[in-house]
Amino acid sequence: MSPKRVLLVALALLGIGILMVGGAGWWAVEHYTGKVDRIPGAFPTHVPPAQQPAPSKGGQTFLLVGVDSRSDLPTTGRDAKAPSWTYGAQRSDTMMLVHLPADHSNAYVVSLPRDSWVDIPGHGTAKLNAAFSWGGPPLLIDTVQRLTDVRVDHLAIIDWEGFKELTDAVGGVDLRVDGTVRHMNGTEALAYVRERKNLPRGDFDRTHRQQNFLRAVLTRTMTTRNLTNPVRAAELLDTLTASISVDDRLSDADLRELLWDNRSVRPGGMVFMNAPIARTAMIKGQSVVLLDRGRSDALWAAMRNDTLAAYVAGHRTDRLGSGTP
Repeated sequence: MSPKRVLLVALALLGIGILMVGGAGWWAVEHYTGKVDRIPGAFPTHVPPAQQPAPSKGGQTFLLVGVDSRSDLPTTGRDAKAPSWTYGAQRSDTMMLVHLPADHSNAYVVSLPRDSWVDIPGHGTAKLNAAFSWGGPPLLIDTVQRLTDVRVDHLAIIDWEGFKELTDAVGGVDLRVDGTVRHMNGTEALAYVRERKNLPRGDFDRTHRQQNFLRAVLTRTMTTRNLTNPVRAAELLDTLTASISVDDRLSDADLRELLWDNRSVRPGGMVFMNAPIARTAMIKGQSVVLLDRGRSDALWAAMRNDTLAAYVAGHRTDRLGSGTP
């Protein structure tokens, strides 16, 4: 069979994301999509109708979560040996909303700061990353949907162990630090994306580092060597499916259709940005991030209406560029 170039949107991070892997043949996608670990009961139930967002007018939106599991055992993916969520044991260190437009022209990645001060259903106001700790995927999804009024169509989670394995599987990544390009393995890349104390803008630069890593690993993955070599493609897909967990609403057929539909999206064209921020503050003795409600509302409306290309063209955004710390 002659190789077909396909795109595997692999939902991960760091903390991390969306991960797209070019496959060498449809046979590989057909085989490995059936090996992806599914999370049962990931979506909230019994949400009041007024708090349930309507489906978007086009495209699909994914919530990508990178968790600090505080466990020596893997908690996500096919090789998980500990629960993906236990009360109080994990916090979502990385949260990204990824919108894939209906015309499959691009991908838009919006990072939600972990310290965002938000309303968490049943718990009052707290930092966004506490939602996963208190209620796992359903509470985090419910919190994000109420915050943005954007319907989350699917969820993907990766823990730090999976992050390191995936980085090593692509042969490491090249990342610019203080003006110098460094080649990093999984352990080094993890330290890079978790750094925040020595960054000029703290968590805001940290989220750009996470996005920068994601772009680098996509670029590294989608080389000619990986796209056209069935052995390399199989190795990458095997590591990918062993590391990442997705919601049980994402069937094998849905995943294969998603991969094929978005096969033309390339890392260099993807748009990475932070959610609009008003300021930081101290609340209840905690350093928190306050989102800019007005500017955020315009962004979430564009995501709901599948008009993010126009939004990006017409609005000032905290967008990932070449000067990431």
